[in-house]
This record gives sequence, C-alpha cells and structure tokens, in this order.
Amino acid sequence: MIISTQWGRLAGALLLAALTRPALAQLPAPATVALTVPAGLANAPFQQARTMQVPAGFGIAVYARVPGARFLALTPDGSLLVSQPGAGKVALVRPGSAGGLPTVTDFVTGLRNPHDLVFHTIGSTTYLYVAESHQINRYVYQAGDLTAQGRQIVITGLPDASTPELNGTYGHQLKNLALDGNHKLYVSIASTCNVCLSDTQSDPKRAAIYQYDADGTNRRLFAQGLRNAEGLAFVPGTNTLWVTVNSRDNTPYPKQDNTGQYGQVIPAYVDNHPPDLFTKVVDGGNYGWPFANPNPDAGFDNMPYDLDYDMNRTGAVPLSTFTPISKGIQAHSAALGLTFLQGTAFPAAYASGAVVALHGSWNRTTPTGYKVVYFPWDAATQTPGAQADLVTGFTSGGSAWGRPVDTAVDPQGRLFISDDQSGTIYQLSAPTTPLAAAPGAGGSAPVRLYPNPAPDGVATLDLTALPPGRYTATVLDLLGRAVLPAEAVAGGTPAQLAGLEQLGRGAYLLRVQGEQVSQVVRFVRQ
Repeated sequence: MIISTQWGRLAGALLLAALTRPALAQLPAPATVALTVPAGLANAPFQQARTMQVPAGFGIAVYARVPGARFLALTPDGSLLVSQPGAGKVALVRPGSAGGLPTVTDFVTGLRNPHDLVFHTIGSTTYLYVAESHQINRYVYQAGDLTAQGRQIVITGLPDASTPELNGTYGHQLKNLALDGNHKLYVSIASTCNVCLSDTQSDPKRAAIYQYDADGTNRRLFAQGLRNAEGLAFVPGTNTLWVTVNSRDNTPYPKQDNTGQYGQVIPAYVDNHPPDLFTKVVDGGNYGWPFANPNPDAGFDNMPYDLDYDMNRTGAVPLSTFTPISKGIQAHSAALGLTFLQGTAFPAAYASGAVVALHGSWNRTTPTGYKVVYFPWDAATQTPGAQADLVTGFTSGGSAWGRPVDTAVDPQGRLFISDDQSGTIYQLSAPTTPLAAAPGAGGSAPVRLYPNPAPDGVATLDLTALPPGRYTATVLDLLGRAVLPAEAVAGGTPAQLAGLEQLGRGAYLLRVQGEQVSQVVRFVRQ
C-alpha cells in the first residue's frame, strides 16, 4: 500500500481558501484533531470522544446523521441528497437555520436499493438520475423541491437479486452511473460473484459498463472486465471517464516458480493481490476480470497482468487482450466514491486532484482502507500521482467505527463524507478567512453586498476595503455555476450590480476575484 510519507516533509506556508489560485501550492502535514459532534447528534459511535487525522488547519465535524448513508449529490440550490439503499429511499439534508442542525427528510421513498445520484441538465431541464438495483430513474428537479417530482423510468431490466437465473443471490447488485457532456449515460453493472465465467456470458454482461443515450435508449457495451466499478466520474471539462474498482478476493498464487505455491491461496499473497483500481476507462476496453489480474509488486503504476489461476491458468485468453490499468490502490481497500476537485471551491492546494473514499477491508489479515485519500493530478499527462491520506481515524483499537463511502464538495468548499456504518455525514472544513490573499498581499478585507436579501434591479457591491485594481464579479448558483454574465469592477470603490431581477428566488453566491485576492459572498433573492 502506498501511504505518502512526504506530507510531513513538505515545507513552507500554505494559504488555504476556496477559489484562491496560488502559483505554487503545497499540501499541509496531517494533524490529529477532535471530531466535533453537536449535542443532538452524539449517539453511537459518538458517545465517546473521537479524534481524526486531517490536513493541518482543517477541522472535521459531524454534519448530519443518515442511517446507511451511501452516495451523495449536491442539489443546485445547496442542499444534500443521500442514498439509503437498505431503507429504499433518498434523504434530503437541508442546512439548518440560525446555525442549527440540518434538517433531514425523505426526498423519495419506495425504491429498490437506490444507490448512485447524479444531477444533469439537458437544455433548460435539470434532472436527478437515481440508480436502483434493477432500473434507472430520472426526476425533473426545480430549485426548492422537497420531494422528487416527475419520475421517468429510463432503463429497466437491469440484473439484480430478483433476476430469475441468479436465484436471489447477487453479490454486487447496487448500480452506479455518470453522464458526460454529450448527454450519454454510463451505467456500471457489477459482477454477481467473486470470480466466475457466467457474468461474461450474460445479457447484459456483468462486470461491465454500458453506455446509453440520456433517455435510456441505444444501449451498447462500453467496457468490460471491471469486477465492481463503484465510483464513476468524468475529469471536469472532458468526456474522459474514470472509475474505482473493487478487485477479486482469495486469488491463488499465479506463478510457476521455485516457491512451490502455484495455485495455492496464500494469505500473505492474497493480502496484497490484486490491487483495487483507479483507472481511466476507454471505449472498448477490457480490464481483465475474471481472466487476469494486475500485479502491483513493482508499484501501482504501469502494472503488468498475471493470468488468473481459477479462470485462465492456461492463457486461453491472452494477456494482450487487456487494457492497461492507470493506477492501483492497496488490495482490499474497497475503493468506492470518486470526486474530482477541479472547478470546486475546495482549497486551491488540492484544486487539481481527485478524492477517493476507501470503505475498508473485510478479509485482509491486517485491515486496510477506512479512510479518504487524495490523488494529485498531472495536467500534462492527465493521470493521478501518488496517493496521500486526506482523512483517517475511522478505526480505534483495531476495529472500525466508521466506513467512508462517498464525498461531495459544496460551494463553500466543505467536503462532505458519507459513512454507512455509523450513519453519518461529516464535513471537512478548510481554514476560514474572509479574503484569500496571495503571498505578500497581507491582511484581509471584507466584500459586502447590500441590501441582502437583494432587490430587483440594482444592488451595491462595497469594494472600498479592497486594494485598488481590476476585479471580476460573478453571480453563481450554489453548485458554483455562473448564472449571470461576469462584470468588471474596480477595487477601492462601491460598484453597482445590475440584473438581479433575472434571478429566481433562492440563495446565490457572488464571487469577487482579482489577480491576488478572491472572496465569495452568499446572498439571497426573495
């Protein structure tokens, strides 16, 4: 397992604030902090104090309790949706008023194992896609919706435990999905088993990703050999799909060498083989399962394949058949949710990177996973760098009290983390400053918009405390998307912000950005 030891050796100061873009960012060292637990949320496992490891200067707190919390999606108006497969529903978590606890209500109920949740806009319509184990739904979403509306079932007949040929058994029946910029829908259909041939012969194939049009038509096989692809996400600004994959268990030793272990299930070997995957998925790709497994012995990059002893020991399916894997993750980590940070308000030091939730092992001699990890992103090669811990501490005394599943970043730069074991949503918060200044700028100065709530027509943007210079003011929705054209403004003077009558009721963000400073102000239209 790669666990970065460089965090503690990275030197220099780091200004951490959402939307800042320093020329050279460095990651802070990890620090042990107390997990903040509001009094109303302090039932098990938080009846005792918990500590966690997060980047220095960050804080982590329990945000809400949602039993069986799995995958997350931020609504366009700033609330959080959480899937609850075991309860057959999706919860809506709305921010509390006046600093109070968030409100958790049912957004949609009566579903079969709802799992992944994705918002996608086509024309003027925003849809929420919800993956059930046997079908894919989409709902028409309007800002402020408290329950799901306008359900459309776009894909039916997906295999799950109810499929007759499976006799009520399906090891990985939960579905994950993603949509690209061309309105193509991608659905992961995971394997039914640890290792078997039947999944490669079924229709649809299992351990595969299928592509559809956004309305569920025109199904075609996109990629295969992905035993259990959980996190599906596109690199922001591209149509390049990446996934996390849970690889097989109890792999027999595949090499005919002088160890005499060929074909045996050796715990010391199984503990580290094959790795979980974090990989780019190409059209037509085949990623090995169940015929071959990537070998991490020389590192998690450019891994060669080994023949799978159980399914392909004679090499009937040649290793040349299989598509290279981009990156490995320690075997049995159970890599689940994947979030790219590009374009989010998470601190700039991490702005080019990805976050993966590792749910944790169930059968490794020494447990592994149970944490959230970060991969820096190489913009030139469009590949991830070495894995580094972002949030750890979900274990105590050799046992896990929490198991992370998915992450999401809100417009204020908080990273939400779901945990299905304890039924918790956490918020990881960066150091807070009203104004992010570049090195040497010094000080901080507030930007104000008044009146707030904002009226129709014109509001005043007070920039008198900013250094003189040129700035850009942009109105965003709570997912960070521009909803009005950007305006040029000048520091040191008040400015008039026009066109607010074009905005519907709700909360918005106003970003004021210059060469050295950036600030986000939240305001309301009533």
